[in-house]
Amino acid sequence: MSFNPVMVQAWRGPAVESEHRGALAVVDADGALVLGLGDIERAIFPRSAVKALQALPLVASGAAERFALSDAELAQACASHGGEPAHVATTAGLLTKLGLEAEVLECGAHWPRGEAQIAAMGARGETPTALHNNCSGKHAGFVCLGCVLAGEADRRQFLRGYVEPEHPVMREVTAALAAATATDLSRAPVGIDGCSIPTYAIPLRQLALGFARLGTGQGLSTDHAQAAQRLRRAVAAQPFHVAGTNRLDTVLMQALGERLFCKVGAEGVYCAALPERGWGLAIKMDDGNTARAVEVVLAAVVQAALPLNDADQALLQRHSELSLRNWNQRLVGRLAATPALRQALGPLARG
Repeated sequence: MSFNPVMVQAWRGPAVESEHRGALAVVDADGALVLGLGDIERAIFPRSAVKALQALPLVASGAAERFALSDAELAQACASHGGEPAHVATTAGLLTKLGLEAEVLECGAHWPRGEAQIAAMGARGETPTALHNNCSGKHAGFVCLGCVLAGEADRRQFLRGYVEPEHPVMREVTAALAAATATDLSRAPVGIDGCSIPTYAIPLRQLALGFARLGTGQGLSTDHAQAAQRLRRAVAAQPFHVAGTNRLDTVLMQALGERLFCKVGAEGVYCAALPERGWGLAIKMDDGNTARAVEVVLAAVVQAALPLNDADQALLQRHSELSLRNWNQRLVGRLAATPALRQALGPLARG
């Protein structure tokens, strides 16, 4: 039995306490493999990492222009946001443009990420709604697309069940994902994502191809290439709306702007586009470690692949080799990309 390589180690004091294995693919827009580590042909569920690809029809259909979506609203259509007040207000504002309310969203409700916000809501006697769901912006985008697809039909009636695979909205979304990744999703394993839409298992290599195409427009239809460019501009202008306060997607895109589009997904998945290199990348950690390990790998790849000024180099270094502290803020260890991973990434700087 073969194993994916160890990419990240957790150190406690002088000893390795845990190891995290994973696979990584870096691909150009022609589909040529720039770098492959581990089993990059195994189909994995990308989860929320592909939200930007799922948002392509929102722009390509003309829905975003028809309803005058702002950069923040478009960025949030690609988001796994923290449910902060500005996120909630942005989704609510988009629904107001459509003449609809939060009840139309079929993503479900959960509490926001921040403990302070949860406490404040509890003190006011509030309970979460679908607007707090980290996928509410994506679902508002689906609803916006549905308002165009509905034509003269009653919007609310047309939108019922838009999360189901055979609904016209989800057929458009799935077709965009299939085209970008050059994958026949009718043959792919399919499950139900946390927000109730279908999630399809796609090989890492094909996911990386989709993000190379997202970053360059090459290989996409003309309308999807234009949509990809519009979404990247929106995210670069409003990175807070893709994640939120102190979240890695937001932090890195605030620093690097249009040089990077990155998006985390559940269960240790990360995808990114590096437009100036013409590359896309996809990562999957075997143990599903999203909170720590996959972020370290993403930071190490970006650090190796992009020419960086001193400030950005320091930022990426902090995220590819994290200091670990206990509740008393005492330094207890570190979480770091392995020397073997650093060595494997070396050619990216020269590629």
